[in-house]
Amino acid sequence: MDPVTRAGQRALIITTLAVPLTGWAVHALTLHRRLAAERRDPLTGAQRRAAFERRAQRLLARHRQDSLLCLVDLDNFKGLNDTHGHAAGDKALAETGERLARWAGPQGVVGRLGGDEFAVATRVDTQAGMEQRLTELMGALHEPVPTEAGPLAVAASVGTAVPDYLGIHALPALLRGADVSMYRTKHSGQYGWAEIEDLQTPTVNGRRAGRRGTALERAS
Repeated sequence: MDPVTRAGQRALIITTLAVPLTGWAVHALTLHRRLAAERRDPLTGAQRRAAFERRAQRLLARHRQDSLLCLVDLDNFKGLNDTHGHAAGDKALAETGERLARWAGPQGVVGRLGGDEFAVATRVDTQAGMEQRLTELMGALHEPVPTEAGPLAVAASVGTAVPDYLGIHALPALLRGADVSMYRTKHSGQYGWAEIEDLQTPTVNGRRAGRRGTALERAS
């Protein structure tokens, strides 16, 4: 058999073997994209709760000295929906997700915990850096949202828990502390800092006792 024929046969064999491998590669890529889509909220691009909790816990445990957790709640979101319609509400949610992702950066993770409530875990270098970053976050969250009907005024409340300051890195306790600090400063235009005593606040089904949706609901 001449060299040209042998080379052609080798190329045919390689091509034949590559076809199934290529098929599996395409299948694996499709599966990966589908799983990634299932982990993300389609409206805001944020991680769904379970995916966020896994990633945030790893980040906070690995970077205890330079990480922080923020809980973000849009102010008067129901009123926004009632006044401007659900399309405007969806636009506000989508814009909030994008703003949080830009603020957190590639080292951070953003989650949509439900409704108009988000959480962010990210790294910040120093305490002074945290205050500057949080000021930037508040500014970004209060920027009007562009809509077809014109700019839409929005506002958000933010509670912050710092693992290094609190001496813990367990996500459930940090979320609880951030939640308490957020409601302590709600509608003030200022972010709240979680204190040690906030971590002991009673909860109902994982939510701060007294919050909307808990059995011990009270005005907040």
